[in-house]
Amino acid sequence: MREKSGRIEKDSMGEMTVPADALHGASTHRAVLNFPVSGYRFSRPFIRALGLIKWAAAQANHDLGLLDSERAALIVQAAEEVSEGKLDEHFPLDIFQTGSGTSTNTNANEVIANRSAQLAGKPIGSHDPVHPNDHVNMGQSSNDVIPSAIHISAAELLKNDLVPALEKLHAALETKAKEFWHIIKIGRTHLMDATPIRLGQEFSGYAQQVAYGKARAEKAIEALREVALGGTAVGTGLNRHLDFPKKVLHHIEQRTGIAFYEAKNHFEAQGGKDAVVEASGHLKTIAVTLFKIANDIRWLGSGPRCGIGEIRLPATQPGSSIMPGKVNPVMSESLMMVCAQVIGNDVTISWAGANGNFELNVMMPIMAHDLLESIRLLANAVDIFCEKCVSGIVADEERCRELVELSMAMVTSLSPKIGYDRAAEIAKESAKTGRTVRQIAREGKVLADEELERALDPIKMTEPGGSATE
Repeated sequence: MREKSGRIEKDSMGEMTVPADALHGASTHRAVLNFPVSGYRFSRPFIRALGLIKWAAAQANHDLGLLDSERAALIVQAAEEVSEGKLDEHFPLDIFQTGSGTSTNTNANEVIANRSAQLAGKPIGSHDPVHPNDHVNMGQSSNDVIPSAIHISAAELLKNDLVPALEKLHAALETKAKEFWHIIKIGRTHLMDATPIRLGQEFSGYAQQVAYGKARAEKAIEALREVALGGTAVGTGLNRHLDFPKKVLHHIEQRTGIAFYEAKNHFEAQGGKDAVVEASGHLKTIAVTLFKIANDIRWLGSGPRCGIGEIRLPATQPGSSIMPGKVNPVMSESLMMVCAQVIGNDVTISWAGANGNFELNVMMPIMAHDLLESIRLLANAVDIFCEKCVSGIVADEERCRELVELSMAMVTSLSPKIGYDRAAEIAKESAKTGRTVRQIAREGKVLADEELERALDPIKMTEPGGSATE
């Protein structure tokens, strides 16, 4: 008997009251009631990938003569709507659910079956003409669908969002490296004055770090191209056609532009999640890179009068509720927090990846959530940091020159000419008196004036060999 608040559906465990307008069925609703944990849901990229798998599977099974044209057409249309985000409200499950993600695979099967019933003019829940297990899930298991959806969604997000964002940031840093090439500033090691460096050289280092970061994102895509689809329950491929994986992945490549391929060993692909751990490791490394760059930039812009102040950052918003006129390096801070989150996500993914038992990993939903969240956060933060910070950085050339001349590290170029010990004495005297190395060396006549000026030329110090080649 149907209650006013819902309809009665059945699964293998019996009857269940389901909200009347829900496209999910009994099994999904059991999971809704069992896992009211966090409110976190599978993200749009993951649901898109899940829809793509069901869409491609229906076409593949039809091509193989296993699914009739009517049912295939209905599943294809309904799965297309899932992939496009038209049915996202019908995916209510919490991330912290069954560790295989079976509830979410079932959720997709039920939504697509019920939407197919709607399209065919049949009642929701009738399993007519499409059954969620017999037809939507044909040739599949949650145990190969969910890991495949993780790989497909993450690879797409990397390709379409993070790689372009890193390319944009790399180009912006390269532009600044060229713009700042003529500016000589003091280098710093151990946070202490070191020998001079070009501001452009410093930024070229950042640009190269980001270039390597882009390459790491591409390596992550490569690791994710191998998918578990076709292994079904435990990796043996039970209940699927021999050609099913190849045909499904061909269809998915047409939609994603990524050449996914069947796992070389399905027992590895389902028993372990090493590729996901590897991809997350690349993201962690990218986060470490970006943290360093963002932190350097906020330090270089510190002040504006009582800090380093070698660069000026774009003013984006007021920095204090009590100190008028204060402007903070908020874009750096935002990116650094994102990096901290990504590093934390990698710890979770690593621990979850280590918890594969025998033929299945049972912590896949949290791996999916954290991997996709890391990619999304990095892509967004990098794009914003590039636009609202890096592109608007301006050098304070006068401040750079001033700090170079004040630095005791200038004495380093004298060492090959007057010896380390004498150079150290000059450095100590500079520290004690506040006079510059140039003043002390000139007064002490340690070298002829012309030779001294050549030796203390900061531009020469930024080149291999420096004054030692003179």
